[in-house]
Amino acid sequence: MAAASRTVWSFYSLLLTGFLLVISIIIIVDAEIADNGTIGRALKAYRLPKDRKGRDASSAAYMFNDNEKDLDIIATYSDVSGTIRTCRVKMKDLSASWVLENPINVDKVQGSQVQVLKLKDTYQTSTPFQENVEQSTDDQQFQEGEILSHRQTYWSPVKFKRQILRKKRRDLRTAELVRQDKEVDKKMQATEAIESLKNMDTVVKGKYSIWRKDFENPNADSTLKLMRDQIIMAKVYANIALSKKQTVLYNSLLKQVMESLNVIGEANSDADLHPSSLDRAKAMGHALSVVKDKLYDCCTVERKLRAMLLTTEDNLESQKKRSAFLIQLAAKTVPKPLHCLSLQLSADYYFHGYYQTKQEPDNEKLEDPSLHHYAIFSDNVLATSVVVNSTVLHANEPEKHVFHIVTDKLNFASMKMWFLVNSPENATIQVDNIDDFKWMNSSYCSVLRQLESVRIKDYYFKANHPSTLSDGANHLKYRNPKYLSILNHLRFYLPEVHPKLDKILFLDDDIVVQKDLTPLWDVDLKGMVNGAVETCKESFHRFDKYLNFSNPIIIENFDPNACGWAFGMNIFDLKEWRKRNITAIYHHWQDLNDDRTLWKLGTLPPGLITFYNLIHPLDRKWHVLGLGYDPALNRTEIENAAVIHYNGNYKPWLDLAVSKYQSYWSKYVSSGNYYLQRCNISE
Repeated sequence: MAAASRTVWSFYSLLLTGFLLVISIIIIVDAEIADNGTIGRALKAYRLPKDRKGRDASSAAYMFNDNEKDLDIIATYSDVSGTIRTCRVKMKDLSASWVLENPINVDKVQGSQVQVLKLKDTYQTSTPFQENVEQSTDDQQFQEGEILSHRQTYWSPVKFKRQILRKKRRDLRTAELVRQDKEVDKKMQATEAIESLKNMDTVVKGKYSIWRKDFENPNADSTLKLMRDQIIMAKVYANIALSKKQTVLYNSLLKQVMESLNVIGEANSDADLHPSSLDRAKAMGHALSVVKDKLYDCCTVERKLRAMLLTTEDNLESQKKRSAFLIQLAAKTVPKPLHCLSLQLSADYYFHGYYQTKQEPDNEKLEDPSLHHYAIFSDNVLATSVVVNSTVLHANEPEKHVFHIVTDKLNFASMKMWFLVNSPENATIQVDNIDDFKWMNSSYCSVLRQLESVRIKDYYFKANHPSTLSDGANHLKYRNPKYLSILNHLRFYLPEVHPKLDKILFLDDDIVVQKDLTPLWDVDLKGMVNGAVETCKESFHRFDKYLNFSNPIIIENFDPNACGWAFGMNIFDLKEWRKRNITAIYHHWQDLNDDRTLWKLGTLPPGLITFYNLIHPLDRKWHVLGLGYDPALNRTEIENAAVIHYNGNYKPWLDLAVSKYQSYWSKYVSSGNYYLQRCNISE
């Protein structure tokens, strides 16, 4: 009996275990199918009609409601290991996402009939979300009959809604993460900035303007610049203190400024500063820190600095005008040694009686057109001697070179005496006085007639009676005596000065010759009158720089973009000059400019007009300009040039000269000359 009881009890236990196992398999199968999609893939969805409870027409819940007889379903699936397994489930146990792949009308199913139905979990579809949306939009256009004809393809609204919700959640989560990331970055940056400020040493350590990077350079004059900046800030705060009637701070700052100025003195670098300068800078920095806490206001400091800037700009402009005036004054003033040289030579010329005897060179050479003739018009004895010495020194055949020097009455004796005593070997030198040219008079020469007018004299010497320096600043350049000297305009009368010559090379007295110039007489000018080096580079030194193109006469006759050229070294074809009557052209334009409305005074503007379209350009190596104003010339170009020209105010015989260019000129000054030693003139 006991054995039978144990057998029954074992049977019921086994049955209960099997029942629990079936339930577990059903749950696992449902989870496996939902998670892994092992039953199949969903097809493209079409919107299907729903019942009144909102269920899909193809779903299992729709086809078998609670009131109808449930169906047994044998499910076949593969587990994780790949083994094929089967289980039995009820239709009502399936979720709404399970649909029939071949739906049937339940009413037609007889009680004993068995139907084989294929189920598919639409939750595991592989159809893209965007494709479902597009397809569902298109399905709205289908009629009822078309929907029924496409029931082979199924679509679950539950899945669709879940996809939409999942996408919205993903988008919201992404946006939230991005926002949080940006907030975290901002907080980190703010924290770093605060920590940096906390760790920054605010104590002045030899520099007040800590933002200026040039103070970090150990080779810079950091202490001097620091002290100058401190003085500026002290003046700003002093003005603010005075406006707020804080006289104690005002007096304290002025005292600090005066002490810093005394320490700086005339220093131009840290090496020139007093040893106590660093302590002085620290004291000023401390004072500024204290004053800043009491008086600092951004807008007020800005206004004060702006006012100081404007005042400084005005002072700078005034200093520029003063500097221009002083440079012009220095340029037109004869240095004391040169004045001494002229007096010594003139005294000896008359003392030794050279004025009573004519020391003329060979007249045949003076008029021989087969020789190489030079024209030099100058009142500077030393400069003229350098031109002659440098030319003869580099000449291959000095005996074929003839120099025609013309000077004024005041310097004729000194010029004559110099070349009597210091005449270069083999070369021929002629010195003439311009006053001996009887044809040079106001009735023939337009410039002489203009220079004798009261209006021109007022323009030169009174500058429209300016009451201040700034009023006459525009006339400073043109008040140089060289513009009044007829020697400067004698270049336009070369055929009259040398009536028997065919070619002549004109040289200014501020040039130095570095090569043999003989090949210039072999240059074919191709019917042109003037062989010169053009000076236009891009937009510089063109006609519009020298002529007044607002005047209709200039506009009608000349091109503003025509290339300029330079006087200083020019080879002239005197035969072509006479043929074209160039001097008459010069007179014509000089008369038109009687009121100075076509160009300002000088010789280059009328030269550009007179020789317009009559210039033969020479190679630039023949003539390099700018040594009298440009300190940045290429050294190689200077050394390779045949002629270098000190055009500008910084003449080589003046203290204004550019020091690195001065040696090119001074080496041709006669060393050991008696007169140079007496006047303390050295190389």
